[in-house]
Amino acid sequence: MDRLTELELFVLTAEVGTLSKAAEILGLSNAAASRHLVALEQRLNTRLIDRNTRRLALTNSGHQFYTSCKSLLGELKEAEASLSESLVQPVGTLTITSSISFCMLHIAPLIPAFRKLYPHITVKLLGENRYFDIIDSEIDLAIRTKEYEPDSNITIRRLAETRRVLAASPGYLQRMGTPKTIDDLANHDLLIYSHANQPRVMRFTRGKEELAFKADPILETNDGQIVRAAALAGGGILVQPRYIINADLVAGRLIPVLDDWDLPRLTINMAFQSRRYMPAKLRVFIEFLLADFNQHEYERHWTR
Repeated sequence: MDRLTELELFVLTAEVGTLSKAAEILGLSNAAASRHLVALEQRLNTRLIDRNTRRLALTNSGHQFYTSCKSLLGELKEAEASLSESLVQPVGTLTITSSISFCMLHIAPLIPAFRKLYPHITVKLLGENRYFDIIDSEIDLAIRTKEYEPDSNITIRRLAETRRVLAASPGYLQRMGTPKTIDDLANHDLLIYSHANQPRVMRFTRGKEELAFKADPILETNDGQIVRAAALAGGGILVQPRYIINADLVAGRLIPVLDDWDLPRLTINMAFQSRRYMPAKLRVFIEFLLADFNQHEYERHWTR
């Protein structure tokens, strides 16, 4: 028998005073209600209701069990209401992960405006230059350049595309000269992001031309902001996605080199658990992030 129905029936019987009224409220026949109550008492090996009076009365064990059941059913209703609200109303903690650079440049600055619209959402931001397991780590949203997800339970939604470019500070180029050909890179100090796909092999294309260059960097690091800081200080030529250094390029703090050549582009994706019902907190943030990217036309700037 349904144990939840047994508990609901017992609580209702204690509150309305008769088994028949409790059965009517739950849509049960009197015979079925009686079977449920007997099954409950047999499973607990104790008598819960004294049936010797016209109005049913709880035994001492029944009073104790009623208090526990009432509390349990109340918590269950609260849990159901909370879940239902979280699917409809934007509430709760939203856990987001991305690279440190993306968190710094394109998520953290949005939080004040986002929370002004949705004050009941708390954001937990995990800046990591590695990929979390979304399900095991209880991640709501991951922003990453991973081309595919091996887990079919993960949904991928495209956010933007970005070029990867070579650039250096004006001071470095004045001191060391500007490379004119791919081979010239062998005479320059290269700054490499170690988590890139094959970071020491640069595969260039220009129209139908294809060239590969094996880099021998003076600095290799696992964080894009370290590469950027080294380049801004005149330390060499970096290789970075344009989304990280676009503001530096526009301001002239970094100058692109060999810009007529293309490196493999990156697609920035949003990854999240595939669910029939997406939590409202996740839905509104995805919409908010997409609106911000469309408003600033990031992809147009990052692919030029």
